[in-house]
Amino acid sequence: MITRHLRDAIVAGHFAEDEPIRQDDIARQFNVSKIPVREALKRLEAEGLVMFQRNRGAMVTRISEAELAQMFEVRMLLEDKALRLAIPNMTEETFARAESICREFIGEDDVGRWAELNWQLHACLYEPAQRPFLVSLIRSVHDKLERYLRMQMSLSAGKERADHEHREILDACRAGDVERAVKLLDEHIAGVCKTLFEFLPSNH
Repeated sequence: MITRHLRDAIVAGHFAEDEPIRQDDIARQFNVSKIPVREALKRLEAEGLVMFQRNRGAMVTRISEAELAQMFEVRMLLEDKALRLAIPNMTEETFARAESICREFIGEDDVGRWAELNWQLHACLYEPAQRPFLVSLIRSVHDKLERYLRMQMSLSAGKERADHEHREILDACRAGDVERAVKLLDEHIAGVCKTLFEFLPSNH
């Protein structure tokens, strides 16, 4: 429960990067000792969201522009492969579920739900690949990027643009046009990365 609370708070941007996470405050909030708080932070360290520094304790990980660019590059490599493998196995049920997620996504006003619905849509398109390890790797990259994706969607009409691009990718999948679907997916991921860099503070 503490891990989930802290993960959500980090992803939502409630802790600034490089700001120490006060274990005493969290222990008081949950009415527990510092031991479970430290365990939760160790889990988040394994996920790459937190790092421990000497004399400063646990801090939200700062991701540099170069690291962000690499994460988007890895996303593209993994997601292209997943989509290529998935398209031949997609069914009417896949498309119906994807369209239902698209409708929920565009109608949702809670920024906190956008990234989760965005992931649900991508996962829906990759699961027919029948490569659960590949999909879980993609999920772990999404998790590390989630606070940035929220930021990107909150800015620059990112939600409307994402919805339009998702529907284009879906149309190409439905038509069985693998090359077009992968090209649209690449443009979608690269576009998110570009917008994010435009809005990131220059000290990143």
